[in-house]
Amino acid sequence: MSRHPTLKWAQRADVLFITIDLPDAKDVKLKLEPEGKFYFSATAGADNLPYEIDINLHDKVDVKESKASVGSRNIVYLIKKEESKWWNRLLKQEGKTPVFVKVDWDKWVDEDEQDEKAGADMDFGDMDFSNLNMGGGGDFDADGVDGDDSDTEEEVKEEEASIGKKEGAPPVSNEVQAMA
Repeated sequence: MSRHPTLKWAQRADVLFITIDLPDAKDVKLKLEPEGKFYFSATAGADNLPYEIDINLHDKVDVKESKASVGSRNIVYLIKKEESKWWNRLLKQEGKTPVFVKVDWDKWVDEDEQDEKAGADMDFGDMDFSNLNMGGGGDFDADGVDGDDSDTEEEVKEEEASIGKKEGAPPVSNEVQAMA
């Protein structure tokens, strides 16, 4: 008997994103039919356990324009919808969604927000960005405060006092400074 890997999905008006989470999948077989039949099978793990998904998608798809990518951690399928419209569910059958089908919140965009995020849904697959130090990370202490902040409390008070002098404003009282 085969098992079901987790299938995550998200959509845009014209495409469907399907991600199958199955690390180290071997013998991957994917089949997509124009009427929306989607089939996946593979083996994984030390015991080469069989995994399988056999579902009917909500509507018809364009098989020729759809693309699959098999990575070391997951299988990503970008499925082109035959008709550019939003689906109200992933599967053709109504009722309770199978437990292995989840919404891919990392790629999800609401119908009314699609135009705002048009280029923001790039898939980077297995790329690990954690060690690229692309800025914005900084060193954070236990309180979540950036540890690179070099302004001391005294420097901040001096700066506030000098701003008050430049603008002709009265100096900040000791009561206000004590509250800060």
